[in-house]
Amino acid sequence: MIQNNVNIKSEIKARVGEPASSSASLEARGEVIASGPDFERDVWAILGLPFDRVSLMQAAGILQRAAGERRRCFLSTPNLNFAVACLDDAAFRHSVIQSDLSIADGMPLVWIARALGLPINERVAGSSLFQALREQRMENGQAPLRVYFFGGPPGVAQAADEKLNATPSGLRSVGYASPGFGSIEEMSPPQILAHINDSRADFLVVALGAKKGQAWIQHNLAQLRTPLVSHLGAVVNFVAGTVSRAPRWAQKTGLEWLWRIKEEPKLWRRYLDDGMALLRLLATRVLPCIWESRLHRPAASLFEQADMLCRLDGGDCELLFSGALGQPNLARLRPVLAQAAQGDVPLVLDCTRLLYIDSAALALLMLLYGHCVRRGRPWAIINASASLRRQIALHCADYLLQARA
Repeated sequence: MIQNNVNIKSEIKARVGEPASSSASLEARGEVIASGPDFERDVWAILGLPFDRVSLMQAAGILQRAAGERRRCFLSTPNLNFAVACLDDAAFRHSVIQSDLSIADGMPLVWIARALGLPINERVAGSSLFQALREQRMENGQAPLRVYFFGGPPGVAQAADEKLNATPSGLRSVGYASPGFGSIEEMSPPQILAHINDSRADFLVVALGAKKGQAWIQHNLAQLRTPLVSHLGAVVNFVAGTVSRAPRWAQKTGLEWLWRIKEEPKLWRRYLDDGMALLRLLATRVLPCIWESRLHRPAASLFEQADMLCRLDGGDCELLFSGALGQPNLARLRPVLAQAAQGDVPLVLDCTRLLYIDSAALALLMLLYGHCVRRGRPWAIINASASLRRQIALHCADYLLQARA
């Protein structure tokens, strides 16, 4: 278990004692600040998805800060099952790419990151993040974050509500709803959304199954007034006490799946399928990607001399790249991508002279791509060499190469 009395305030600016400001007025009006993609995020591409390099406490601090500022933070918690499913499900993949925070909730993802030399060194499980928020110390009259539980098996959301409020903590439940079974639309009636918004919750915890939960959030995000939103399916069961969480040693060693099967035997098929998919990905993507990166690592001069230009050309917004894009020149790349994110004209990435792209630069392109998808903005990568296309494909990001009208 996580150590009790976690002090998240060491990670963020204290919310308590700040003068009433725009965030207070936003809350009074029931509003949330929604913004575009943040290209300052420290993200890395793993199996076709962007992951934020954050520790458990840093992630908790980000959520606390967003709640205090009434700023929208859509949290996704991809594990191996998420990543495998996203390979063939564009809508599911878009929900992760368009998230405001994406954490690696699975040891296989951390192992892959380490093998690729990426600095994603810590698993940040959604349930551990929820527990960290729950165990934070309340200082100087600080109010706990208000939580709303949506979904779960019949009666479980109510049980989670009662258990969470049984003892004082950093979280307090202000409502719950169990929508039962049905389509996304059937589970999104105006009265349900009004009930969530009227609760004045800071954190909406959704539990509908990964794909349906992410889709429900995407479908209703614009109408929701909760700053923090996430699908955390297992959390509702853990809080309610209907399912026990694996011991910490199992979480750390990547053996939590065995415990989950013990607790929920129906999961054995999912874990078997994920294991087989992982073996295929290791053989066809991960190991070749490791080989390619070591065999064709670009010289430092290619990063130093790289060109990055955003310009309007014949009604299109054109990005022109040359040399190598990656961690050494991300400071130059970030503002160029932020400039390209403005407007709605078609976006064309001309890669005629681009020789190399690493996981960090690729992840930032994923954020830009997700923004274009959300806005219905045409996207195209043109003149990519066979070598560059292979680099992108080995990161499971082939979808970036497909033009969107």
